[in-house]
Amino acid sequence: MEAYLDNAATTSVFPEVADIMFKVMKEDYGNPSSKHTRGMEAERYINNAAEDIASLLKCQTKEIIFTSGGTESNNMALIGAALANKRKGMHIITTSIEHASVHEPLARLEEQGFEVTYLPVGKNGILDETVLEDALREDTILVSVMYVNNEIGSVQDINKLCNIVKKKDNSILFHTDAIQAYGKYRIIPKKLGADLVSVSGHKIHGPKGSGFLYVKDKTKIHPLILGGGQQRGMRSGTENVPAIAGLGLASRLIYSMEDHVEKMYALKKQFIDRVKELGGITINGIDNIPLEETAPHIISVLFEGTRSEVLLHALAAKGIYVSSGSACSSNHPELSGTLKAAGVKDSLLDSALRFSFSVFTTKEQIDYTIDVLAEELPVLRKFTRK
Repeated sequence: MEAYLDNAATTSVFPEVADIMFKVMKEDYGNPSSKHTRGMEAERYINNAAEDIASLLKCQTKEIIFTSGGTESNNMALIGAALANKRKGMHIITTSIEHASVHEPLARLEEQGFEVTYLPVGKNGILDETVLEDALREDTILVSVMYVNNEIGSVQDINKLCNIVKKKDNSILFHTDAIQAYGKYRIIPKKLGADLVSVSGHKIHGPKGSGFLYVKDKTKIHPLILGGGQQRGMRSGTENVPAIAGLGLASRLIYSMEDHVEKMYALKKQFIDRVKELGGITINGIDNIPLEETAPHIISVLFEGTRSEVLLHALAAKGIYVSSGSACSSNHPELSGTLKAAGVKDSLLDSALRFSFSVFTTKEQIDYTIDVLAEELPVLRKFTRK
């Protein structure tokens, strides 16, 4: 049996998405900038995807900029907004548990003279609204807070945080990395109060290399990629039509599914209830809060007496695929901050694994995973004892 439980890293594409992408690549392969029939056919796919996404976000199609994925969307939002608004101020606020695609662009901006305040979060990874309010200054131009944390599944009240920022100064831009939230929550930027929203396609059974950035109309933001003037000059370069078509269809499909979020919550509860029986287990990010206030698809587990990398490979040998929550990965420094913010002791930072679900995850896969853990943990703990 195989249990793919690494869906926060990437998902398999919907079969319909693969079909439409193949059709675009083989049949409707024109350059969307070309003025002939083939070009107009290709452009139609882009327009249709923009209309589908705009309909879901209840926004205008011109507020959607297609990108190569979440990393580019985050870079464009942060660097583009900072450079466009630096005459007003050079202070930016974010949290200590953002993804590297937020932290790294902000580090680059710091090198250019911007000041970035990194706010701490509570044990469950939640940002206290008073902490944000106290950090706002006259020269603050941008706030960036992720909607759903990619490692422990904490969910921020983006609407409340936006209201605090806008009440202080309506001109301060609010960006949210919604990469793990899109497809699980109804995201209406105008209701949230967000000016910039980042999304990635391969988290919702769309293709890798696809994504978009929502940019509220009249928001000042500089383009990062210059050239042919595609997408109203905001993101030059020939559009990746197969990926955009796949992203639009995946968006439509994921939001047309009935009860898929409730089913993932049921799987999450099943997993937590069973994994606790194994002993020496701690679930991150769920202390004293209802399960429904955490993300439906992400579980971070500490397995005392083991090393995450060793356990990960033991599970992979049995066809179970998960992610390491190790703080020791030099490529992912944000993991350490997230786990530490969740109250994890230094001695346990290297014992975390992340399990993440999708619409295709089954109860049988959960049971199989727990059964394998029950077999492997005693053996691994025996050999790792000092």
